[in-house]
Amino acid sequence: MKKFFTCAALVAATMWLGACGAKNEEEVANENNSTEQTGDLRIAYVELDTLMSQYQLYKDYSEVLTRKGNNIQKTLAQKQRALESHAASVQKKYESNGFTTRDEVERAQASIQKEQNELAELADRLQNEFAMEQARINDEARDSIQSFLKRYNKTKKYDYVMVKAGDNLLIANPKFNITEDIVKGLNKRYKIKPEVAEQIKAAKEAED
Repeated sequence: MKKFFTCAALVAATMWLGACGAKNEEEVANENNSTEQTGDLRIAYVELDTLMSQYQLYKDYSEVLTRKGNNIQKTLAQKQRALESHAASVQKKYESNGFTTRDEVERAQASIQKEQNELAELADRLQNEFAMEQARINDEARDSIQSFLKRYNKTKKYDYVMVKAGDNLLIANPKFNITEDIVKGLNKRYKIKPEVAEQIKAAKEAED
């Protein structure tokens, strides 16, 4: 059974955050050149890896999604094994001439085909549900960060808050790194939802 679900469940959330600094190089270069003349442009950046590893919302939801993905994989694997066992028993019966009529063989084959179709449909449904849950969480994370940045920037008044992910910023002066401030502010106001806390608690108890 193909594995649809991975532990990197929240990676998609980086896409919108990366877009926060979506000015092209020429525009940024022109604005930086004008800064040398006016000194008015204020730019800061946030390290994406640090944000995702230290913002508690990401950590909580990553745990929930990872456990949910593991449970789905377990369910599909169990059904796959049951299907394979059924197919093997039918094959063995056929080879030992256990079927008395052609109609019995066709019914057995149809039963296996039906189970295969149902398993494929289940895998598609669970994959879609998982993807929708990821999208919902990514939206929640995006809204949370954007809401905080708007409040944060009322006093900081940055013109741009960019994201540093991998080598998308080839040169970045550390003095413009506001990651620590952002993470501290986000975590200070973050409150885990009761249902999320319950899911994590239940999952941990099930493992004990």
